[in-house]
Amino acid sequence: MSPESPQDVRLAGTKLGRHPHICAFFHSREEEYKILLPFIKEGFERGDKAFHIVGPHLKEDHLCQLQGIGIDAEEMEWRRQLEVRVWDDAYLRSENGAFVMDDMLKLIEEVLRTGKQDGWPLVRLVAHMEWSLENRPGVQDIIEYESRLNKILPEFNDPVICVYDLAKFGAGTVLDILRTHPMVIIGGILQENPFYVSPDEFLEELRSR
Repeated sequence: MSPESPQDVRLAGTKLGRHPHICAFFHSREEEYKILLPFIKEGFERGDKAFHIVGPHLKEDHLCQLQGIGIDAEEMEWRRQLEVRVWDDAYLRSENGAFVMDDMLKLIEEVLRTGKQDGWPLVRLVAHMEWSLENRPGVQDIIEYESRLNKILPEFNDPVICVYDLAKFGAGTVLDILRTHPMVIIGGILQENPFYVSPDEFLEELRSR
């Protein structure tokens, strides 16, 4: 199987399969990094690009986590194999700090397309999603954004992992998030998501609410 295929990528001890859009639910940062660091390390070893979006207060710790598994973050950033952005440079990068869904969808598409043009076999994208809990305009569009991603990501092979802290999100939001991802990590186990709803069906439901 070609190394460019997400089906050859391992996450939580399991091959990804044909759906590279994953929601990862964790109860702690320790649990999160236990699962994600092997996936991240595998990517560097294979020559994939890492694109990570983290909270500004977590960036230094995130880089330390990478250093802890033998990744020279400074060197990887210089080589452009690693790109770590904080929320204000990604989800909340509009002039007034709002979340503009269409702009973010374009950014994700641009990152994945540029990765291919620059010759990286895959872009492994990991994004912490607590930005949506901030008091910023537009954050209420997170559910629609996650669903609309499913219209873009099938054009690419790249794994996109949306990381959620279960202690910070309400049950209703978690259920909607679950329904917008074909794959899910819960309890440290990666599995195909039986609750996934296609974007056309889900977006129609959202409009009718």
